[in-house]
Amino acid sequence: MSDEFFLPPRSFGGISPLITTFDQAKVAVLPVPYDSTTEYKSGTREGPQAIIDASRFLELYDIELDREISEVGIYTLSEVQPLMSGPEPMMERVYQITSDLLDKGKLLAMLGGEHSLTLGTVKAHRERYPELSVLHLDAHADLRDQYQGTKYSHACVMRRVWEICPVVHVGIRSLSREEHEFLSQRKIEPFYAEASTGSDFVARVSSTLSPQVYISIDLDVLDPSIMSAVGTPEPGGLGWQQVLELLRAVADSKQIVGFDIMELCPHEGPNACAFLAAKLAYKLVGYATSTR
Repeated sequence: MSDEFFLPPRSFGGISPLITTFDQAKVAVLPVPYDSTTEYKSGTREGPQAIIDASRFLELYDIELDREISEVGIYTLSEVQPLMSGPEPMMERVYQITSDLLDKGKLLAMLGGEHSLTLGTVKAHRERYPELSVLHLDAHADLRDQYQGTKYSHACVMRRVWEICPVVHVGIRSLSREEHEFLSQRKIEPFYAEASTGSDFVARVSSTLSPQVYISIDLDVLDPSIMSAVGTPEPGGLGWQQVLELLRAVADSKQIVGFDIMELCPHEGPNACAFLAAKLAYKLVGYATSTR
């Protein structure tokens, strides 16, 4: 019976596990529908499936890279079962899953879910890449020491990551006073959104990163005019081509060892937002698996 009789499977890119098995795949897509510490608009637990559903209708051939990115092998794992006992046990679960995937030689593409999850996967990557740095694209610094009674809130995730490895912040346009003081005391210079332009911007970001890079993207780094489906949208932000130019340049000069795309809140915006997130994930797979 012909495949054209059926809709694409509910996997990233509509790629059937009969075509690309887990053992064959270079890339493992990990959906984590967790939404516990967000506060203004909840719903990021619905983000991973929305991204996967949209991705089924992507063209697998990429014009920029002149290849079908999916040929590297992309396997979509089952959604991670959330733990509701608190964010710290959930971070540990993500850490354990990531460690297992890295042991099996997979490039991790995590789809969130709230941004707090990033800590678990960065911890696992840091154990394998001692010189790891994190490229953090976000409207918010996420550098509070604790928030609403926990050190593992989405608002604290990059403070915890800083305790593991260096972080380069791009697109920031909202800070608390505590976060401002943390940055000032440590002489950390984020690439604020209003300064993320100019011919040397991409080169300056790349020069601050180590040879192995983990990329963490909170979708609210993008301008709300193209990405309104987030829980805490901020005016301003980066554009689509601007983000792609940066990611491509990082891939050309560094090794991307894993990435995540977080904080899609589907009901806060049009379907175009989920499609953008899916396209961004697919492009990142392509960049990360290109021959440098």
